[in-house]
Amino acid sequence: MKILTGKELFSEDIVSHEIRLDRFLRKKYPQIKLASIYKLIRKGWVRVNGKRKYNPGLRLKKGDRVRVAYTGEIDHMLRTFENKATPKYMKLRIVYENEKIVVLNKQPGVSVHPGGVSATTLVEGLMYYGERKGFQPYLVHRLDRETSGVLIAAKDPETAKKLSFLFSHHMVKKEYISLIKGHLKDEIEISQPIEGREAKTWFKPMRYFRKADATLVTINIKTGRKHQIRRHAAFMDHPVVMDDLYGDREYNRRFRKLYGLNRLFLHCRCISFDDIPDIDRKVFEVPLPEDLMRILEILGEER
Repeated sequence: MKILTGKELFSEDIVSHEIRLDRFLRKKYPQIKLASIYKLIRKGWVRVNGKRKYNPGLRLKKGDRVRVAYTGEIDHMLRTFENKATPKYMKLRIVYENEKIVVLNKQPGVSVHPGGVSATTLVEGLMYYGERKGFQPYLVHRLDRETSGVLIAAKDPETAKKLSFLFSHHMVKKEYISLIKGHLKDEIEISQPIEGREAKTWFKPMRYFRKADATLVTINIKTGRKHQIRRHAAFMDHPVVMDDLYGDREYNRRFRKLYGLNRLFLHCRCISFDDIPDIDRKVFEVPLPEDLMRILEILGEER
């Protein structure tokens, strides 16, 4: 995919698996509104194997070539936050900020987007902060509600497009720290598709805690699929501690009772880029939060 300027949208991609045309474009252009995706198709800006296709439900086959060539204003196509999001005050832990981006240390228990929770979400906190600083925030990636760590938002549509391109093309290095169930003895790469799409995760053991039967690991991901780390950890029979969706609920129940942890032991420690246009800093890091540090201290004292 290639987004050139605020007045041109261009991409040419080979389909890797069977999928609807509208879903394919939604995955390729996560920063574009769904209504705008449909409009691109209806107006004939999308070609499949060289021919214009006007049906959003068209089933693409592996090997099909999809081309988007649109000339016109793009800013109105960009997704902002959900309509039900309203600016609300939230104490934001800002790691870095300039005229292009703001980098946050997301706290556990905070949802990124509104969705059935009454508490203030990170989106709403950023909107409130942006109103007072004179910018419209655009999130370019996300973290689960119970996952803490580095989160980046752009301050303008052009920066959002550039960062979205880097994230969607796997040009961003993301490192996590997690505690997983069981004894992982050696570094391992998991290459297991998620919803038919490529997904790769690398797990590297740091320390094994025998009494808790858990391994502290660093994790690097090439792709960024939904719940990727949690799914791949469970796939190799070493689920993330306190993950009741993909993990071992009985193990989690005992761990909670013994150590008092009530959320995922998963933290995004570092995000780095080889290059970010107009941004002088390339590495953003935040330390392990106090609740997870406390667990490691307890486990380290056990014999």
